[in-house]
Amino acid sequence: MNHSGKVDQDDIVRARNVLLASGRRTAREEVDAYRVLAQVGPASYLPLLSRALRRLSYETGSGEQHPACLALREEAVAVARSIDPAEPTRAHVLHEALDSCQRELYNLGRRAEGLALRAEMLAVGRAQAALSDTAAAAGLYAWATGLSEEGRYAEAADAMTELVSAILPGGPDSVGLPWSLLEWIAMLQDAGRPDEALAAFETLVGVQAADAANDRGPVAGHLYSLVGYARMLDTHGRDGRAALVRQQALALLTQMADTGERTLWSGSQASVWAVVLSFSGADGDRATPDAPRPPSGTAPLHWSPDAKRRYFDSRHALREEVDALARRADQDPDRYLAELVRLHRVLTVRSAVYWEHRTHLFAERVRPLFDDGVGLARRLSRHDPADGTRTLACTLIERSGFHTAAGEFGPALDDFREALGCLGEAG
Repeated sequence: MNHSGKVDQDDIVRARNVLLASGRRTAREEVDAYRVLAQVGPASYLPLLSRALRRLSYETGSGEQHPACLALREEAVAVARSIDPAEPTRAHVLHEALDSCQRELYNLGRRAEGLALRAEMLAVGRAQAALSDTAAAAGLYAWATGLSEEGRYAEAADAMTELVSAILPGGPDSVGLPWSLLEWIAMLQDAGRPDEALAAFETLVGVQAADAANDRGPVAGHLYSLVGYARMLDTHGRDGRAALVRQQALALLTQMADTGERTLWSGSQASVWAVVLSFSGADGDRATPDAPRPPSGTAPLHWSPDAKRRYFDSRHALREEVDALARRADQDPDRYLAELVRLHRVLTVRSAVYWEHRTHLFAERVRPLFDDGVGLARRLSRHDPADGTRTLACTLIERSGFHTAAGEFGPALDDFREALGCLGEAG
């Protein structure tokens, strides 16, 4: 933007009158006024112009995007970049503009450009953190999740390690600590760093145990972390430790079946269950250049729009594939039954994650899938006891988690006890 050119004085007067006039002004009127005034008072008006451009990218009142949404947000970024680096508000205004613009780029499927803006957000955040002596740089989280979606798991794990290392010393008062730990665990797992992932999971279990004991968090959150931890221990051959953790989960679930939650919570613990469910058993899905994978361990709220669409839209094709495979499994169980059980689980997990935050429909839409999954696992157990019995145990534990998320603690305990029986851990 050229601030050195002459500006018509009448335009300046009109712009100031727009801003000083009583009554409500439109976002378009604000942008036009700030564009004029920013040329004569950049220090005062460039930050206001950048924010007004972002507001204009949504239609006033409707919340719908402006037809020129991306162009407006790109202009907001250009304006923010042009603010004098000595201005104390520059970093915050630029970070906001970059964040808004990268969201729209991801929404349009322009992922490489969106990720580049996330890298710039992190650079701005690092510079600001160095000046303010802040431990965690703004932009680290968006950078980590963006890397994870692109399949750059090692870099994602490093970024998330940096973030958790910054907030962990704050202890239970750190905002969103359990969520950050959950995301860290998943990214470490994806990066092929199982020992670090297991150590991080043990930290999460401890944090959620303390939160539950001190009424800072739900008992169910502690239960889900124990169940997820046991499954990851199994995955990496720590069977003895996994059995001990499941006994802790059994004791906790027995208590919940008797008394329920001690405190009424908002329901966010069901979101924790859905996230743990989505990454605790490998889905076999990995990112490809034209098909990004949602970042592991992260709630759908933080997925990019195209990754979210791909993940959830796949349910329809999966349903058709499961139905076709079921017919083949009836004719040839040796060849198709185990694959049917696996694929049905993928459908169940994706459907559970999709419906979890739609609370009024969650149990109704998801229950049949978990019930059918247990039924299929029972068939596999009878057909192939060697592998099928353990699959049945895992499926029962997952349905137990569903019952817990739905507030059905008695059925949850019944499923969990049966699962331990399948594993030879009932005693």
